[in-house]
Amino acid sequence: MSQRPEPRQLTVLRRDRITPSLQRVTLGGPGLAGFPADQEGGYLKLFLGEAENGKPIIRTYTIRHQRDGELDIDFALHGGEAAGPATKWSLTAEPGSPITVGGPGAAKPLPSGHDFYLIAGDMTALPAISVNLAALPPGARGVAAIEIQNEADKLDLDKPDGVEIRWLVNREPGSQPDLLVDALRNVELPEGQLAAWAACEFSSMRNLRAFLRDDLGLRGESLYISSYWKAGLIEDEHKLAKREDAEAQAA
Repeated sequence: MSQRPEPRQLTVLRRDRITPSLQRVTLGGPGLAGFPADQEGGYLKLFLGEAENGKPIIRTYTIRHQRDGELDIDFALHGGEAAGPATKWSLTAEPGSPITVGGPGAAKPLPSGHDFYLIAGDMTALPAISVNLAALPPGARGVAAIEIQNEADKLDLDKPDGVEIRWLVNREPGSQPDLLVDALRNVELPEGQLAAWAACEFSSMRNLRAFLRDDLGLRGESLYISSYWKAGLIEDEHKLAKREDAEAQAA
């Protein structure tokens, strides 16, 4: 039985604003020694102190880039005054400050051997989508619908020429749960084997699941779908909603 890696204490090396709604924090330091290679698209658990009830505040974030001695973590900036502890930390973390992290957890890549890919996600999934697109073979085809908060959040993504990016602007994340699924419904699907990958807000995820699984019949390795957050809930409450949803699906 595999054991969970012991938490590491890493050091903030720098922070950079990538777009108006995307903040990057680069981590490294001696605590990164022995960290496994090839973990882009995997995730870290960030330990951000304790809540008033004494429970640790833990948030999950994707490893966007991994270089020798460095990990980049990107944070979607939304929520205004309701922004959570991870967002606030990303905006204030000073170079040299420590943070304890757990992981890495496994990445969720796109499956190989498919003829066409449907990809959907909001800015919380943009780091994972970016890694997955860059890993596709040059001849891959598909459409990626990506929800951003304004036009300036568009990124020049490394991807095959045959994969189209459809940027969807929503200035209030979580307020348009049909936006992503409507974009995928408008894709003209070719003949061949489909695969889909989607990660986003909870209500958007449920709409996408109904289309990808129930309407298109995707199953198994051909479908990955997850909610990364739920509007109005903190991470622990979101985990409970996800568990209840999974149990209802299994019943």
